[in-house]
Amino acid sequence: MNWKTYIKSYQSYLKIERGLSQNTIDNYSFDLERLCAFLEENLIVISPVAINEETIQQFIYAVSKEVNARSQARIISGLKSFFSYLIFEDYRSNSPMELIEAPRLGRKLPDTLSTTEIDNLIKAIDLSKPEGERNRAMLETLYGCGLRVSELTTLKISDLFFDEGFIKITGKGNKQRFVPISETTMKFINHYKNFDRKHLTIQKNHEDTLFLNRRGKQLTRAMIFTIIKDLALKIELNKAISPHTFRHSFATHLLENGADLRAIQLMLGHESITTTEIYVHLDRKHLTQIVNTFHPRK
Repeated sequence: MNWKTYIKSYQSYLKIERGLSQNTIDNYSFDLERLCAFLEENLIVISPVAINEETIQQFIYAVSKEVNARSQARIISGLKSFFSYLIFEDYRSNSPMELIEAPRLGRKLPDTLSTTEIDNLIKAIDLSKPEGERNRAMLETLYGCGLRVSELTTLKISDLFFDEGFIKITGKGNKQRFVPISETTMKFINHYKNFDRKHLTIQKNHEDTLFLNRRGKQLTRAMIFTIIKDLALKIELNKAISPHTFRHSFATHLLENGADLRAIQLMLGHESITTTEIYVHLDRKHLTQIVNTFHPRK
């Protein structure tokens, strides 16, 4: 089998057996395609079964000149997963990645928004435009429920359990969780759903999708990014923000107001509490307040 055949088999494994999203599978595949391009450019003819550590090291060295340490670590992680799969399927007996270490990465504290900045972004939405109510409902949901952008775009009407005060979210690996939703967020979603959304010609297979574009189809992740960046420019917000910034802010503001880290972990859908600690950014002022409030020798 050639590289393309092995990669296709690996993609099926990631989708069917590991239940990964198409976006994650595409990222894994991109790293492998990058390795294939390197082999082709350097006239190295070798199969995934026969490739050795030396060739992989050459590839990583070449890549390190083009990408930062975080991207390099992601590529190495993706290659390790691929060769582990080959061992699992008995195509190989060992991995050429065994002695290859990823660069050490410091914890990158996420950017966050203040409640005032979030209010200003939402107030900047032009409600006179057909998409205005939709955009307000989307941003309120991103911030109010701490969703990933992919979770927002795939949210279904059938996932709304407003009588119980929850929404059902399908996250990474198709894992589902219930997230509390506030009365305020429910109000904006209901206004969009019961009025503005009803004026759209909804396309087949999108009848249950909550947030739709003007053609009646599911919004893309890129469109959400664009909406947020345009609003940031409009209010002259001097920060590089994305949909994920609302998720970081959700976690940060909950923690700063006394929420338990374990509860935040469950709402964000993190398997490990360590991941939640990376997402949650605490400023020094808040840490000082905690010591002054709770330390016995305050």
